[in-house]
Amino acid sequence: MALKIEKAAGIGFCFGVKRAIDILEKVARERGGVETLGAVVHNQQVLQRLAEIGIRVAKDVDDIQGNIVAISSHGVSPQLEEELRARHIEIVNTTCPFVHRAQITARRLAESGFFVVVYGDANHPEVTGILGWANNRGIATSNGEFMTRPGHQLPRRIGILSQTTQIPAHFTGFVKNFIDSALTKDSELRIIDTICHDIRLRQAAALKIANRVGLMLVIGGRNSANTSHLVELCSAVTTTYLIETADEIQSSWLQGQSRIGVTAGASTAEQTIDEVLTRLKTMAQI
Repeated sequence: MALKIEKAAGIGFCFGVKRAIDILEKVARERGGVETLGAVVHNQQVLQRLAEIGIRVAKDVDDIQGNIVAISSHGVSPQLEEELRARHIEIVNTTCPFVHRAQITARRLAESGFFVVVYGDANHPEVTGILGWANNRGIATSNGEFMTRPGHQLPRRIGILSQTTQIPAHFTGFVKNFIDSALTKDSELRIIDTICHDIRLRQAAALKIANRVGLMLVIGGRNSANTSHLVELCSAVTTTYLIETADEIQSSWLQGQSRIGVTAGASTAEQTIDEVLTRLKTMAQI
């Protein structure tokens, strides 16, 4: 039986990533290069290609060498923006509009007197930036452990939002547990769904294919949050491997398989996806 390869719908760069890269490429052409404050996206192959046209990654503010810097698609806090301006560094803002929506949400909640809870990875740059927009009047968590700390009393008014790349069902479960465990008399809770619509569709498409194939390949950076969630979802229903490039595919994975699914993270280039598909088709004929 011939090996059938199914590619998930709607993969390749998401809107926010494409927008960020388009902005960077334009600035690099006009200015002869540009620095980004941290990786603009979490994909090593994309970063290597950008480096070839003069786009350098600055590890932190002190590592910035020129007088212009691009903020990554993950966004930063207003406090960090102020620090850059104080150093007379011109800012090119490539923050994803969906991330900016979460930032504005956090600011409005904090200004309205709510303690902000961000469901997500506390160490991810997107999340640290969102907390900065809440004027650091909040906390980030993926498990809610802070709710049960001895002697820890939660504020009466709490606003909950999510890192944009989280799994919707997990966010729903987190909110339910929060309501069951932490709400007390006279508490006020405001919940805002800030999960990216593109990410939601990408996850649903990947899961649909994963349920009907014997093997799923997820293409993307190993430090990419949205890619790791795709792996998590697909692994729950079928054998799943995370790869960054076509060269990582092992022939042993294909043995005994009749249907293979392919999906990719939001910062994975079409070229990388096409190389994986070509490699799979070649290996299937050997």
